[in-house]
Amino acid sequence: MDDEPGSGIELSRAYWEQVVRPLLAQHRPGLEVAAARLGSGSDVLGYDDAQSRDHDWGLRLTLLVEDGHAPAVDALLERELPEHWRGLPTRFETTWEPVIRQRVEVASAADFASSRVGIDADLLVGPAGLGLEDWLSLTGQAALEVTSGPVFHDGPGVLSTLRERLTWYPRDVWLYVLAADWHRLGQEFPDVGRAGLRGDEDGSAVIAARHVRTMLHLAHLLHRRWPPYGKWLAHSAAMLPGGGALRSALHEVLRARDWRARQTALADAAELLAAVQGARGLPTLDPATEGFFERPHLGVRDLSTLLLEQVEDPQVRALPAGVGTAEQISDNVTVLVDSRARRRLVGG
Repeated sequence: MDDEPGSGIELSRAYWEQVVRPLLAQHRPGLEVAAARLGSGSDVLGYDDAQSRDHDWGLRLTLLVEDGHAPAVDALLERELPEHWRGLPTRFETTWEPVIRQRVEVASAADFASSRVGIDADLLVGPAGLGLEDWLSLTGQAALEVTSGPVFHDGPGVLSTLRERLTWYPRDVWLYVLAADWHRLGQEFPDVGRAGLRGDEDGSAVIAARHVRTMLHLAHLLHRRWPPYGKWLAHSAAMLPGGGALRSALHEVLRARDWRARQTALADAAELLAAVQGARGLPTLDPATEGFFERPHLGVRDLSTLLLEQVEDPQVRALPAGVGTAEQISDNVTVLVDSRARRRLVGG
């Protein structure tokens, strides 16, 4: 028995190769399966540590089988898995299901993905593909729960095809979503200084912190990376190309004790993001910030309109400027984990 179970990904891989795969070979020889560590949990993103083991961590695996075999395979594992492996229980409660049972999640690839992203399974694997409202309702965290974790084996090939379909937004939707973040920054960017000039340093700091979150989100969009939920947003952004410089600028924003320093650091971050946009072959402005009328404040220039002018799809062009996706409209967790609520936000 190992003294330390290692990372969640290492544990899942070993569990598949040494326990689950041999069981399937013995009891269901020839059955085509995909095995991966997908879904919820910091280990799916590769961010788990010793603290992560206090809940929902352990012998977890995603096992995808097609043609209606999922219920029988789930029953087989519940019956045949040992009670413990490497000193860890194979059956345990989770925060979303307080029932002691085995935690190999068995489903078809499309049904599993649908349960995570809230999009009809037929659209995820069928020829029609995702519609505009599907893309707008999708959150980065939901997409990561399907596309981020490691795949140990993909016999049928369905999982790889499905993950490829969820790799990133269509180009015009991407432009629209980028424009929405720049639009949001532009609306309140000068207010960091406006509040500070009136002596409201707390108000200035609160507005600046909102901009920091938007910039972290925007950084992921510019690099075509799905942004995770709030706990990991800054950590993930720091690992993007050039993320160290952006993180330093945003640290200065959050550490600033007066509005002038806060405003300067925010402008530095905006210039970094605008430069990334240009490097990605997208229209940008240099400088990206400018003075705000006759006042000692800074605003963001109209990068949003520049991006929207590149959109060709008439459906995307008809969308209201600056509104964006469900996760740009709301940061309410209760709403964002409910696919039906997300669809209502984007008009679905």
